[in-house]
Amino acid sequence: MIAPAFIDPLARSWRFRIRNCQRWQRLVEGRKPFIFLLWHESLLPLLWQHRRQRIAIVVSESLEGQYLSDFARRIGYDLVLGSSTHGGTRALRGAIRALDDGCTIAITPDGPRGPRRDVKPGIVRAAQRAGAMILPLHAATLSAWRLGSWDRMLVPKPFAAIDLAYGEPFAVSPGAGGLEAGLRQCASALAGVEQELAT
Repeated sequence: MIAPAFIDPLARSWRFRIRNCQRWQRLVEGRKPFIFLLWHESLLPLLWQHRRQRIAIVVSESLEGQYLSDFARRIGYDLVLGSSTHGGTRALRGAIRALDDGCTIAITPDGPRGPRRDVKPGIVRAAQRAGAMILPLHAATLSAWRLGSWDRMLVPKPFAAIDLAYGEPFAVSPGAGGLEAGLRQCASALAGVEQELAT
């Protein structure tokens, strides 16, 4: 794990190159509730880029979750505790409540322990119940370390140029059919935004 004192000076050196920012801005300007959808591995640079923007993140109650929650709280995030493996029902209720209160939510659907890039249903259920859109985003850089964790977390090196892209936002239909379709769309949307960065 990265030492907390190392993160801030490292992150301040990063340079972001952003694509399709209008997809995010339209949701903000339209005051529509929405959920950021991102893989756990790209959490660190995306947390830094969106700090102090009235966003709540769903974090695990595990030791790793505590480490990330301390960092996120320090840079301006609200926290919703729980995950698919720890306090899932509480996390879902907290996420819906935050959306109803006008906050944006960020969820890593493969967290907190994987499997890597495997979408769990919590984000789709939250979007269904709150009537929220889902906005996929991804970050990539050629100058990074990869941790030996289950998610191979991306840690950009000092002065790294980080490419960040937003995908097309989408809604989730109600019912069991909507849940299944939403799970498929989450996976394909994240694959699509990653492909945008590769071209």
